[in-house]
Amino acid sequence: MTDAIHPFARLEPARVVAAVESLGFWLPGEPFALNSYENRVYLVHDDERRRWVVKFYRPQRWSDAQIQEEHDFLAELDEAGVTVAAPWRDAAGTSLHCHDDFRFSLFPHLPGQAPELENPEHLFALGEVIGAIHAVGERRPFEHRRTLAPREMAEEAAETVLASRWLSDRQRRAYGRIGESLVEALVARDWPTRRLRAQGDCHLGNMLGRDEHFALVDFDDCLMAPAVQDLWMLLTAEDEGERQMQLSEVIEGYEQHRDFDRGELSLVEPLRALRLLRHSAWLVARWEDPAFPVAFPWLADAGYWDAHIRELEQQRQALDDATRWLA
Repeated sequence: MTDAIHPFARLEPARVVAAVESLGFWLPGEPFALNSYENRVYLVHDDERRRWVVKFYRPQRWSDAQIQEEHDFLAELDEAGVTVAAPWRDAAGTSLHCHDDFRFSLFPHLPGQAPELENPEHLFALGEVIGAIHAVGERRPFEHRRTLAPREMAEEAAETVLASRWLSDRQRRAYGRIGESLVEALVARDWPTRRLRAQGDCHLGNMLGRDEHFALVDFDDCLMAPAVQDLWMLLTAEDEGERQMQLSEVIEGYEQHRDFDRGELSLVEPLRALRLLRHSAWLVARWEDPAFPVAFPWLADAGYWDAHIRELEQQRQALDDATRWLA
């Protein structure tokens, strides 16, 4: 596949404007591309000076039913008073729109900055908003979205990397060994059967706010998962004192809305390992998208894969410390 025929290569500014204006808006200015790779996301403003984020979904990734569940969950959260960017709906109640073969949605722009994970007040506020999301998320299950499946996801990621052209024979053998070891370690964990609707991708780029008020954005990866799925990326400290501070603030904020099962903290490092595996596989799988070689040129560098294998080996050792994040 070449850049010229990739679907997103057709998303020039005029087509973005035409899509939004097909909904009855008028845009006096050009769209501004935001930092997004899985989908294409633009900031626009209309003639009433309202700011919107327009999101064009990657073709053939999610079904319409899966996207609609994301939208309906956001609407449910918004109705419950949780600060999220619920998608705009037209007079017929439609939130998922189509223009020129592109599926897209329009979201109100939420201003703010990323939190500071060494700031106790920020951690408390993040725990609180995630707890509020989960209090709604546990009311009913998703019917169409994915459920967190560690073995399936880890094996799929490892197979994607091993089938790629980037690794040398030596790297392929080393990656195969550590990948198999990580899969075995993940499967051996006691994963809770209880799942709830979760945001699914709670990294710093998806958390915005000011002072002690934060919101989660981009529910594109929402799924059924244990509660800790939305908390573990807040737990980054290496020092024991800072670890306990992060834990206490996040959990105290979270429990303003619902109880948290401390036993799920044993999954922090397994979830970190799963994300490491899946991130490199995601880069490999998306390489034909013209945005990826530009943004991630180091993927083709042998040094990246050596460093990645070492990182996976270190993470495998971290899995043996079962008490690292226990409160």
